[in-house]
Amino acid sequence: MYSEWRSLHLVIQNDKGHTSVLHSYPDNVGREVANVVVRPLGQALNAQLPAESVLKTDKEVKWTMEVVCYGLTLPLDGDTVKYCVDVYTDWIMALVLPKDSIPAPIMKEPNLYVQIILKHLQNLFVPRQDQGSNQVKLCLQVLKAVQKLAHESTTMARETWEVLLLFLLQINDTLLAAPTVQGGIAESLAEKLIGVLFEVWLLACNRCFPTPPYWKTAKEMVANWRHHSAVVEQWSKVICALTARLLRFTYGPSFPPFKIPDEDASLIPPEMDNECVAQTWFRFLHMLSNPVDLSNPAIISSTPKFQEQFLNVSGMTQELNQYPCLKHLPQIFFRAMRGISCLVDAFLGVAVCTASVCERLSSYGISRPRSDSAPPTPVNRLSMPQSAAVNTTPPHNRRHRAVTVNKTMKNSTASTAHSSKVQHQPSSSSPLSSPNQTGSEPRPLPAPHRPKVNSILNLFGSWLFDAAFVHCKLHNGINRDSSMTASFIQILLSYKSSIATQASMEFRRKGSQMSADTMTSNPMFDAGEFSDNYEAGRAEACGTLCRIFCSKKTGEEILPAYLSRFYMLLIQGLQIADSVCHPVLASIILNSPALFCCDLKGIDVLVPYFISALETILPDRELSKFKSYVNPTELRRASINILLSLLPLPHHFGTIKSEVVLEGKFSNDDSSSYDKPVTFLSLKLRLVNILIGALQTETDPNNTQMILGAMLNIVQDSALLEAIGCQMEMNGGESNILKSHSRTNSGISTASGGSTEPTTPDSERPAQALLRDYALHTDTAAGLLIRSIHLVTQRLNGQWRQEMSISLAALELLSGLAKVKVAVDSSDRKRAISSVCCYIVYQCSRPAPLHSRDLHSMIVAAFQCLCVWLTEHPDMLDEKDCLKEVLEIVELGISGSKSRNSEQEVKYKGDKEPNPASMRVKDAAEATLTCIMQILGAFPSPSGPASPCSLVNEVTLIKYSRLPSINKYSFRYFVLDNSVILAMLEQPLGNEQNDFFPSVTILIRGMSGRHAWAQQLCLLPRGAKANQKMFVPEPRPAPKNDVGLKYSVKHRPFPEEVDKIPFVKADLSIPDLHEIVTEELEERHEKLRNGMEQQVFYEKSIEQRMEEAWRKKSFPDPITECKPPPSAQEFQTARLFLSHFGFLSLEALKEPANSRLPPHLIALDSSLPGFFDDIGYLDLLPCRPFDTVFIFYMKAGQKTSQEILKNAESSRSVQSHFLEFLLSLGWSVDVGKHPGWTGHVSTSWSINSFCDDEEAEQDEIISSEDVGASIFNGQKKVLYYADALTEIAFVVPSPLESLTDSLESNVSDQESDSNMDLLPGVIKQPALTLELFPNHTDNLNSSQRLSPTSRSKRLPQGRAIPPMGPETKVYVVWVERYDDIENFPLSDLGSETSTGVETTANSSTSLRSTTPEKEVPVIFIHPLNTGLFRVKVQGATGKFNMVIPLVDGMIVSRRALGFLVRQTVINICRRKRLESDSYNPPHVRRKQKIADIVNKYRNKQLEPEFYTSLFQEVGLKNCNP
Repeated sequence: MYSEWRSLHLVIQNDKGHTSVLHSYPDNVGREVANVVVRPLGQALNAQLPAESVLKTDKEVKWTMEVVCYGLTLPLDGDTVKYCVDVYTDWIMALVLPKDSIPAPIMKEPNLYVQIILKHLQNLFVPRQDQGSNQVKLCLQVLKAVQKLAHESTTMARETWEVLLLFLLQINDTLLAAPTVQGGIAESLAEKLIGVLFEVWLLACNRCFPTPPYWKTAKEMVANWRHHSAVVEQWSKVICALTARLLRFTYGPSFPPFKIPDEDASLIPPEMDNECVAQTWFRFLHMLSNPVDLSNPAIISSTPKFQEQFLNVSGMTQELNQYPCLKHLPQIFFRAMRGISCLVDAFLGVAVCTASVCERLSSYGISRPRSDSAPPTPVNRLSMPQSAAVNTTPPHNRRHRAVTVNKTMKNSTASTAHSSKVQHQPSSSSPLSSPNQTGSEPRPLPAPHRPKVNSILNLFGSWLFDAAFVHCKLHNGINRDSSMTASFIQILLSYKSSIATQASMEFRRKGSQMSADTMTSNPMFDAGEFSDNYEAGRAEACGTLCRIFCSKKTGEEILPAYLSRFYMLLIQGLQIADSVCHPVLASIILNSPALFCCDLKGIDVLVPYFISALETILPDRELSKFKSYVNPTELRRASINILLSLLPLPHHFGTIKSEVVLEGKFSNDDSSSYDKPVTFLSLKLRLVNILIGALQTETDPNNTQMILGAMLNIVQDSALLEAIGCQMEMNGGESNILKSHSRTNSGISTASGGSTEPTTPDSERPAQALLRDYALHTDTAAGLLIRSIHLVTQRLNGQWRQEMSISLAALELLSGLAKVKVAVDSSDRKRAISSVCCYIVYQCSRPAPLHSRDLHSMIVAAFQCLCVWLTEHPDMLDEKDCLKEVLEIVELGISGSKSRNSEQEVKYKGDKEPNPASMRVKDAAEATLTCIMQILGAFPSPSGPASPCSLVNEVTLIKYSRLPSINKYSFRYFVLDNSVILAMLEQPLGNEQNDFFPSVTILIRGMSGRHAWAQQLCLLPRGAKANQKMFVPEPRPAPKNDVGLKYSVKHRPFPEEVDKIPFVKADLSIPDLHEIVTEELEERHEKLRNGMEQQVFYEKSIEQRMEEAWRKKSFPDPITECKPPPSAQEFQTARLFLSHFGFLSLEALKEPANSRLPPHLIALDSSLPGFFDDIGYLDLLPCRPFDTVFIFYMKAGQKTSQEILKNAESSRSVQSHFLEFLLSLGWSVDVGKHPGWTGHVSTSWSINSFCDDEEAEQDEIISSEDVGASIFNGQKKVLYYADALTEIAFVVPSPLESLTDSLESNVSDQESDSNMDLLPGVIKQPALTLELFPNHTDNLNSSQRLSPTSRSKRLPQGRAIPPMGPETKVYVVWVERYDDIENFPLSDLGSETSTGVETTANSSTSLRSTTPEKEVPVIFIHPLNTGLFRVKVQGATGKFNMVIPLVDGMIVSRRALGFLVRQTVINICRRKRLESDSYNPPHVRRKQKIADIVNKYRNKQLEPEFYTSLFQEVGLKNCNP
């Protein structure tokens, strides 16, 4: 920069302005003259009333100044030197404020005399023997006077400024250039000297900018002083202050401010203009020369002053390592790297500098406090775990063998120790530590307007790369000097020029130490003395580079040279060997959590090296080798973040082999596995084993939850991959080879990174045993699933059951594993169910003082997990012992104890006193019982998963019955046990039911929903109904009169034998009639005879007629035949139903004693006003929890809500993966026909909103225009997902004008089946079996529909919105550019994401969300160039913060993305309901509403009246509504 300018070094050397005439005389002459001359001047100044100066002329002043000049060189045993200093510090104030004590000639030409005085004052700073304390005081007096002069003088000429700067450079060089002497004046004054130099130099930059020769001279001289720590610290302070000003005007007020102490900020004159700040900043940045020189004692000791002292008096060489200042170089080197690191963080917008030496609290970029936040507390020994509090000192305080450091090592508070005595604010944090933050705090992103990676590396790259390779040995025959880094990298680049553009590559270097040739070439330098002390600075440089590359913007290009050097650096730092450098390894891991998320070209070459590093960290429980450098919890967290980004790679890249870049050229071990190509799929087992090992050794709750989320990710991804039958297009032979390889070579990985050679016990990883044990079981998804279940269930009932956050995450993981579609043995599923049951038993049995809301939340979550397993695997209850265990747990939750205790004593449920752990636990147990009894095996119902209830109510039955006389008052309403409302319709519906049987249609409204039953009294088997008449006996056979012989017999009064008996006299004693008949009698006889004949004839005719009539009659005679009574045609079926089911009894109608509860059976009066409104209100209460997800698409650079909403208008404006992602979340449903949750309460659960034929046809007509994802905006369609336990609506909001257009075009006359461009995979849901009534929104005009506030107006009159509890909505944002996340207009989109739930807490119609914007959970999805997806989760706060499976920083495959997002949404909303004090489960809300209906509409009748009403016609009073 100053190569064409000459240095002023010779000018300073040849300047004799500090010599006096008295130097020509003997010493005693000068001393006596000075004593005599200076004393009166000094005494006059120190008098109470300073008199006017006795020096009046030029000659007098100049003569006196010659004496004073000599007096400043005298020893300090008298007052002479002090008087000299007093006089000169008084006289130089002539440029500030005139005083009487200042001679008139000086007042007349102050600049000229001040220049002379400054040259004379140089003599004071020449070191004197055994006069340290007095000289320090006098030097400080001069420095303060110079400070005041520079600050307050307004008349100082440029020449004076230049002399002042040269004076400060000269005195600094005099004291600081030589090797430091312990306790010497240089050590005492170093910080003040360099501080005043930099402060005055900054003032000069503002008032008269120094010319290039001065900058060049300063740079050369400062390079000679770098063995003083104060030089680096003061340089860091100044450059940080300049950087803060530079950023303010370079990047504007929106850039995160670089906070520095006010003391440091005051160094920069406020009036300095921006151009001057920029010029000064760049020159000051390079004033320290190359900071990497600090790592090379040969360079630091090559200065002239050092060379002078290398020879002692006798001319013998003196050993370099006897100089303590060189032993302090590692600490100074670290300070310099820390300062550069602080500058890098400032440019990235992630750093806060709060200490005077630029101690970054947000070390290693893990956290970036915003401009309005207080800086976080650094991790110190008090905030770390107790086991880690022993060795937490920084590396530069720990590893030195110097005496000064040994003292600090013995000090219990060693975190504040440094070898320098002049440190302003000691660091309390480890050099590699990250801030003491919990995992719940989201890691802030670098500033969106930060400079590009190339720009930052152009500034700092050469220093950082050189520092990162300090003392690294690459190969036996390849050593490099610290100045040869660039040429060495160029060799590598020429060897493989395409290193940064190839998709995958792999290289490895062995060895971890590099000796510099210049160090060994100096015979006075012992390289072994310093070789391992520079790890802290090297680690700082490595960490800074990792942060720089992790800050790459989406789509940003990085120069291949930088990428290649960075990859070589990582390979060097990540190597796992006996000589591993733990600080560097820890620094790389800490600062690379997002390294694989940034689309760096060729980054996948590093996967094997990172895996090897993770194998040494995560399965190691103690991390004893790292505790001295870093908080183990933070190191494990960063390692887990890297693991999350590596897990999807084996499945994604499959059998692709990594390219070998170095091909063994830089490897000492020819058999090293790093020089052989490996497939990505072969790395899967190692990753899985790291994951399992990490879970077994992890103790931090947040880290554990991250591992649990990763576990579900890998299990689900494996299951989906196997489900599609894709083994990366491998044939059987290749598959077998691959499996064999993965189970042997990569399955047993040792410390050498994959080789199977025996290793020493020290280098063998703790994970090795795990790898051997599980290598044969975790190849498949089923093996992974079983292993996960075993591990999680074991620890759930062990270490985790006391910790709420881990317990909740583990239960969520188990719930997710239940949904993985992999066939596993029933014993493994039973293990999961049994472990959850044991967990509930343990938590319920904890002592009463430990019972809290959090504990009960854990129990509720366990019951919910149990429900998930039972609904996903209903066949588990076919096993008797499993069913018994589950029902015992339900009983425990409801009543507080089991009926059968350990002593085998049985206590029946009726005899127990209910004492549940809490009402929330009881409610959860009741919900589980309802799930077992009503949902298992019955979901989804024939009506579809959208509604677990019947899609039938009174209105539907009235419409579809064939009897016109039925109305809503035709129903009888009864309540059973204060919990079930029965609506009975006694009239037959006239459909497929048999009209001869008594039938009743019952609508059962209970806690679990609404169910419709059509019942008939069945007296005969079903098969008899078709061919047999009911209640008719079998007919008699018809008589046959012509059967047999018919005889004609004349009937006689006496038998024929009577005629044969002869008469006797007695017989003849009675005369015959004709003997005694007279005429008169004859007439009478004749008359009688005629009458008799007529009578006989008459009787015969009658007999004949009767015979004819008998022949004509049917048989049998219907008049005389015995017939059965006719069957009843009219039934009072409600009474029959209640009686048959045992509900109708006198005991059931009586009020229970000592209870406020109503009788077991009561009737409701449906004629009371408001009754049917309340019944409709009850029907609106959902039977399952419901959640809403609003999905947005954010294109690169967008900031406003309207821009984001417009992206949904066309499928051509979004990435195709986005549409695929939408389809993976749920299926499309029509809002008007949908009986489930639609995203807004006004259109949800509305079963009577069916479309007439015309409207149904209109709905089928969709515009040929591409309306994009906006079709799912909730107006006509939404995406919907439901299972037995929850339902989710996925809404894609769109701008108002596009809604108007799409709705108008929806009624066009075009056919849609072949014209719908959007989402061809969306299959229209089949129509429900019951037609639906017209939607109540069809009457609204389009403007009413589209108004953001119109949704609250959609409700028909009389339809109230029930209170729904906390609003559970989640935003999912697809971002094309990851840096746009901070620009997402969360608050502006609040009005577009109304669900109507927020208005139900009160009667207000305002749509202002009750949830603060920052607490709305947001899942950001960013597609990477590799085809994977990066996830960021933010907004969840509180105790229930970290929800799995998606955690911040995770990488997810395309296959598993939809499932994981959906599962995360379900878990987020469940956590929110757990946290809410106002939330009641659905069955509780329904139960409360039923009780309310009972209280309002109970028909309070006496028993006789109740019985009487059962025999009366229903609705007599109300037949005309």
